[in-house]
Amino acid sequence: MKRKFFQYSAGIASVALMLFTSCNDLDLAPTNKFTEDNYWTSAEKASMVLNMAYSQMTNSDYFFKTESLSDNLYEGRGSSSEKAISSGQADASNGRFSGEWADCYAGIKTCHTFLENVDRVPNMDKTLKARMVAEARFIRAYLFFRLTTWYGDIPLFDHDLTLSESKTIARTPQADVLAFIRSELDAVAEILPTKQQYSSEDNGRITSGAAIALKARTYLYSSDWANVVANCEKLINSTEYGQYALFNSYAGIFLPENEYNSEVILDLGYVPSLRTWGNYYDYAPLSVGARVNAMAPTQELVDDYIMMNGKSISEPGSEYNENAPYKNRDPRLTATVVYHEFPWKKPDGTIQTIYIKPGTAPNEAAAVDEYKGQGTNSTSTGYYMRKYYDPTSLASFTSGLNLILIRYADVLLMYAEAKNELGQMTEDVWNKTVKALRVRAGFTDPAALVYNSSLSQADMRQIIRRERRCELALEGLRIFDIRRWKTAETVLNGYPHGAKYGDTGIDNGYIRLDKRTFNNQRDYLWAVPQSQKDINPNLGQNPGY
Repeated sequence: MKRKFFQYSAGIASVALMLFTSCNDLDLAPTNKFTEDNYWTSAEKASMVLNMAYSQMTNSDYFFKTESLSDNLYEGRGSSSEKAISSGQADASNGRFSGEWADCYAGIKTCHTFLENVDRVPNMDKTLKARMVAEARFIRAYLFFRLTTWYGDIPLFDHDLTLSESKTIARTPQADVLAFIRSELDAVAEILPTKQQYSSEDNGRITSGAAIALKARTYLYSSDWANVVANCEKLINSTEYGQYALFNSYAGIFLPENEYNSEVILDLGYVPSLRTWGNYYDYAPLSVGARVNAMAPTQELVDDYIMMNGKSISEPGSEYNENAPYKNRDPRLTATVVYHEFPWKKPDGTIQTIYIKPGTAPNEAAAVDEYKGQGTNSTSTGYYMRKYYDPTSLASFTSGLNLILIRYADVLLMYAEAKNELGQMTEDVWNKTVKALRVRAGFTDPAALVYNSSLSQADMRQIIRRERRCELALEGLRIFDIRRWKTAETVLNGYPHGAKYGDTGIDNGYIRLDKRTFNNQRDYLWAVPQSQKDINPNLGQNPGY
């Protein structure tokens, strides 16, 4: 069942506004509205503030738009903050730069409001309070990690700032920010329940396993391979922090009937009719009811899905056929990307074939034009998104489906990458990571599954990186991978492409899209927002902005 604690989030906004903006130290609290003096009267009210912090961890727009910053998705219509970033034209006034900063610090303020006031609640159960405090500390750590991953050095503080402090605080070195985050995650991992210890009514709450998995991710982004291994092994080889396992169906991971499955470590909670998202209204094929197409998968992403025999499409012996490009491919492609003649399963269980290649629909007169070129309402790339389509969604694709932030497959891939970088890749590691993921995906050919001990570390690195891309595509992680690998300066410079529906004289007929630019002297960090620098000159600026 859906967790209950998000049901309060809509009603708390006005209460929170009054609490968070209060600055008068009056002895007498007004009786006609909530203040810090008269609000904290019950555990339920405290829970409402914590629920608001949960809702501020991220949102569906950031979840999907972050993927468009990578080489997996292309934003085809109009202009946006993300498109300005991708084209190399962003400056310190960019809306995504300022929005990410403001939203993260707003969530941190909510956490501090909770942490500094929860002790006011009379007769609160001590175990419940300890758990809720640990949840708030996790959310604060998660938000600081978001900030330092994008901006590097950031203001770090462990209390609600006064107005004067907020105008003078300087940025803390990233190393110190990460040390604080990891210390917090260590502490809360020993307090939070495991996934199995929660009742069904508390499904989706932050767990000790989530703290360990997030800590592993912080080390992954720092290329601290030994600590990646140490933390991943706490989830792979032990049940101390909860039991996790790959779900039996790759496509099924992202369906509403399988929420909170064995693979989910941390997700962003939504509740049908109460807290929903509707991004697929602008992502799905037009012929199944979408409004327009805002962003679509690239040919570069599609090309990285291997053949069923384990070979990349460019390898000798792959049996790849450019005239039947989606045949005998990694089944995760079909679970992720809508391509020409895709079998779209509708809510009533029937199949609708999606005809994208121009001039191929059986009834051209009645057909919806799924591809009409760039700048139109249709896909710009000749592809559409499929992963996270909710078959139970309401009108305009309104969905209450949770969005997964960390899952066990990511832990396995972090572990495989770290072991390889340490020179410790073995058949046992391969079998419990890459092989396990491929078996779950539907591979059966031994050539795709059997460990090849003759591969060099560099060859294995490319296999693991490709595996990571295809397993986690459209889940908002790709941009962070290519940044930490320092490959963004290569894959985000030049022309991305779409399907082979373009001018045959340009790029062999693959649609050439708008050029992207990535400056390796600047773009591995985002600009400190100009709006924040105007308030606090002590923030300084990252190089190149």
